Amino acid sequence: MPAGCTTWLPAAACAGGDMLLYLIPSAALALLLWIASGAHPFFFLFTAAGTLCHELAHFSVGLLTNAEPVGMSILPRKIRKPGKGHNWELGSVSFANLRWYNAAPAALAPLLILALPFGVAWWRTRHGWVFEPVDLLLTFILAPQFLSFWPSPVDWRLAARSWPWIPIGIIAVVTGMYGSQLLAIAKG
Repeated sequence: MPAGCTTWLPAAACAGGDMLLYLIPSAALALLLWIASGAHPFFFLFTAAGTLCHELAHFSVGLLTNAEPVGMSILPRKIRKPGKGHNWELGSVSFANLRWYNAAPAALAPLLILALPFGVAWWRTRHGWVFEPVDLLLTFILAPQFLSFWPSPVDWRLAARSWPWIPIGIIAVVTGMYGSQLLAIAKG
């Protein structure tokens, strides 16, 4: 990043500036793939790596949280939407033991995919960044990850099963970590 970066951006934004700059081509390619996949089903082929990561995230977190994944598919299929025609389902994972304590982690697991592009960007820029041919290949590998990290509407509905317990869990963790400081603030 330019030396004067901190004059117009917060220092934290400037610290990761090289990483963000590194990821711009992948994000732009992801946007192009998204537009193209809406135009023709052939472009679903380019999103296959992202679909695989999305479904593997559900599957692996489901295993870790005892949601018992029983099936996984990464083959695109046309599904009927009532009153809206057809849509494409790129992949799916089914669970046998989805409960209040594991629904949110298993359903929202694709959010972890975002760590992959940022991890690669950190790896490539940590000692200063010079463009190499491998960076072009990495751009094409990382682009589908930007399309696949966001949970689907079905994922969000499944995560809602854990909803009342998520805020309670967050409050419990924060209280456990910062209880004495919060008590001191409350006492004034």
